[in-house]
Amino acid sequence: MRTILTHGILTGALLTCGVTNAADVESGLQVGAYPGAFYVADVTGPSAGEKLCYRCRYGAQPVVSIFARKLDDNVTKLIKELDAVVGKNRDSRMAAFVVLLTDDQIAAQAKLKKAANTHGIKHTPLTVFENSDGPGKYHIARDADITVMMWVESDVKVNHAYSVGSLNGEAIAKIVGDTSKILN
Repeated sequence: MRTILTHGILTGALLTCGVTNAADVESGLQVGAYPGAFYVADVTGPSAGEKLCYRCRYGAQPVVSIFARKLDDNVTKLIKELDAVVGKNRDSRMAAFVVLLTDDQIAAQAKLKKAANTHGIKHTPLTVFENSDGPGKYHIARDADITVMMWVESDVKVNHAYSVGSLNGEAIAKIVGDTSKILN
C-alpha cells in the first residue's frame, strides 16, 4: 500500500510539473489503419497554390504526415529534423508533408512560407487544410496540438499525438527515431 501511495504521489507531482507521457492524447489513425485520401492547399511544395492529395500522390511510399494546430518553436524543430531525414532517404522514396489545421488559411499560408524560408525546409511540403478539425476520417482530436502518423504500403505504422505544450526535445527525438519503422 505504501509503495502504491508513494507512486501515486510521485506521478501526480510529475504531472503537476508538466512531465507527460510520450504520447499523451489519442488522435489520428491508429497503427494498422488505412490512411484515406484528403485534399489540402499546397503552400510550399511542388504544387504550391494548388489543391491536391499528398496521400494519393505518395501512394505506398514511406510517408510521415504531421497535423499541427500551430507552428511554434518545437513544431518547427520537429519539421526541420524530419525534413533532414526525408532528404537523406530520398533513395528509399521517403516523403513527408505538414498539414496546418486552421480556420484562417490566409494567415496560415504566410506563416508556412516564412517558416520554410527561415528554417530551410526543402523536402517537406507545408500545406493548409480547409478547417481546424482536419479530415474527418483521420479523427484528429481537438485537444491534440500535434498528431504525427507514419505509414508505408497504405498501413499506419506509427502514431504520436501531443496536447498543448507537451511536444519537447525528448518527444521530437522519439518521433524522428520512429522513422526507421517505415524505412526498408
